[in-house]
Parts: sequence; C-alpha cells; structure tokens
Amino acid sequence: MTSAAPVVAKLSTVDRFLPVWIGVAMVAGLLLGRGIPGLNRALEGVRLDGISLPIALGLLIMMYPVLAKVRYDRLHTVTGDRRLLVSSLVLNWALGPALMFALAWLTLPDLPEYRTGLIIVGLARCIAMVVIWNDLACGDREAAAVLVALNSIFQVAMFAALGWFYLSVLPGWLGLEQTTVSTSPWQIAKSVLVFLGIPLLAGYLSRRLGEGARGREWYESTFLPRIGPWALYGLLFTIVILFALQGEQITDRPLDVVRIALPLLAYFTVMWGGGFLLGAAIGLGYQRTTTLAFTAAGNNFELAIAVAIATYGATSGQALAGVVGPLIEVPVLVCLVYVSLGLRHRFADRHPAVSTGQTTS
Repeated sequence: MTSAAPVVAKLSTVDRFLPVWIGVAMVAGLLLGRGIPGLNRALEGVRLDGISLPIALGLLIMMYPVLAKVRYDRLHTVTGDRRLLVSSLVLNWALGPALMFALAWLTLPDLPEYRTGLIIVGLARCIAMVVIWNDLACGDREAAAVLVALNSIFQVAMFAALGWFYLSVLPGWLGLEQTTVSTSPWQIAKSVLVFLGIPLLAGYLSRRLGEGARGREWYESTFLPRIGPWALYGLLFTIVILFALQGEQITDRPLDVVRIALPLLAYFTVMWGGGFLLGAAIGLGYQRTTTLAFTAAGNNFELAIAVAIATYGATSGQALAGVVGPLIEVPVLVCLVYVSLGLRHRFADRHPAVSTGQTTS
C-alpha cells in the first residue's frame, strides 16, 4: 500500500504542516483562555441574537474561499446521483444519531449531563467545517455543497423531532432515564442561514460575477489562489477562539474531558469509516466517497452548543460535552484527511493533489 506522502508533498507549505498549525492554535487558545482573566467571558458576551460573533467570523472566513471554488454550473451532476444522496441521508439522519445515542449510553451511563450533551452533538449534522476537510482531502466540492445544503434542510425539519425521540421516547421504551431538549425552528434555521447561507451566497456571487467580468481562466488561476489561504486562516482563528472560550473548563476538568472524548473518538472514526466503505462499495469513486465520508463524520458544533446552553445553561455538563465535540473532531478529522489521501491510489478517478489555494479538476 502506498502512503499519502507523494500527495502531501504537492501541497503548499501551509497545507503540508496543517497538523502543526492546528496544534499551535489549540495551545495558543488554551494559554489565552487561562492567561487572560475574563477573556472567555468577554468572548462569550460578543453575541448577536444568540450567535457567537467571533466563531461566526472564523467560520465565514473559513468557508468562503472553499465555496467560491465550487463550480455551480455542475451541481446538476450531483443532484442526479441518487446513490450519493440516499447514502448521505441514511448515514446522517439514521445511523449518526443512533450511533451517538448508543455510544453515549454505553460509555457515560453514570453521567447523564454529558450523555445528553453528546446525543445533542449527534443530532447536529455538519454544515460548515466539513467543507474544509473535504477540500483538503481533494473531495468533490460540488457534492459537498449539495450535501451540506441537504443536511441544512433536514436539520431545520428534523432536529427538534429527533431530539424528542432520542432524549425522551426511545429511552422510555428501553426503560432508561428520560430528558428533554428545548429548541425552536428559528434557532436552527438561524444557524443554517448564518453558517451556510452567507458564505454560500458569497461564493456563488463571487464565481458568477468574477467569471462574468474576467472569465473562468482568470477566476480559477488568479482569483482563487489569492483567497485560498484564508480558508485555513479562518479555521485556525476558529480553533483559537474555541479553546480560549473553554480553556478553563478543559484544564480544570481533564478527566471529564477524557470521558467525553472516548465516545467521540469512536463516533468520528466509525462514521467516517462507514461512509468511506459505503462509498467505495457502491462505486462512487474517490472524490464523492471522500465527500460522503466527511459529511457523515462532521457535526454542527455551533448549533449543538447553542441548544445545550439555551436548554441547560452555559456552565452545564451538556454545554461542556458540546464544546468537547469540535475539540476532538478537529484533530481526528485532520488525521482522516491524511488517511483519505493515503487510500486515494485505490480509486480509478484520482486526480493530482493541489493546495487549497488552487483548483482541482
């Protein structure tokens, strides 16, 4: 089996050392959160209608360059792929929540607050950070745009109903402890509009207006390389903010963080592996298999944290579990980017790897 080394060697310097930069961002966030008294409370207070503005800024900067790369005139090739769409819906809305429910009860039977927080994380399907993992792994950008849009629609329609089912109905059937979750359709729709709608619209208008004014060749060979690195800058900024916000809780309750991390590690690995194996088994090809795997593994952490805080409070165990979600997801999915690239040679549709500041075919 060949390694991912030849592929990684073709990446830009920033991309090649991504795990290093992410590690530095994590440490920097922890040091800031612990070293500057009141910083986490100050950052937490910068909100607009319940949405954290620092996190929103980081995610928007991160997502815009990737969504500007999407060739929107090719989306019809994805919407006609029923195997991809059905597989994504099954993984995200049937397997994902059920798997997190099972892992939460198996590993945290004595910690109901953390268990509930994890179940909420499992219900919040990814509509934001997945685009960066997909891009780094050279997945299908058009497919990623369609799948996150599909997840967004289902999130608005199904989140509250599934929360009621997995926190109240199913535990009642199994004779387990029941709880509730309080959220409104507007809260979910607001998360979708901010974290997907704004960068998606910006990316679409950039391509439409840029190609209209200067042509596709200029847009893809000049404009995209200029804005490409900002995706990683946004990612690193978001990581710093997340760790700064929760630095005290993470360092003050390390054993609790470990307990929460174990089911999350299992969850991300199983969901990604299941998506990758399923995509390969049904013949989706490397790019769409990769997209299927990452969209199945990621979660909408901002929504999960917001719901946990709104229902149980900012200092609750449910909120801490929601926060630990992205702190585990980020390094795990970075590792899976390299695993994905290492498996690329097994597919017939592999293409040359490129920097996130460039374009793939």
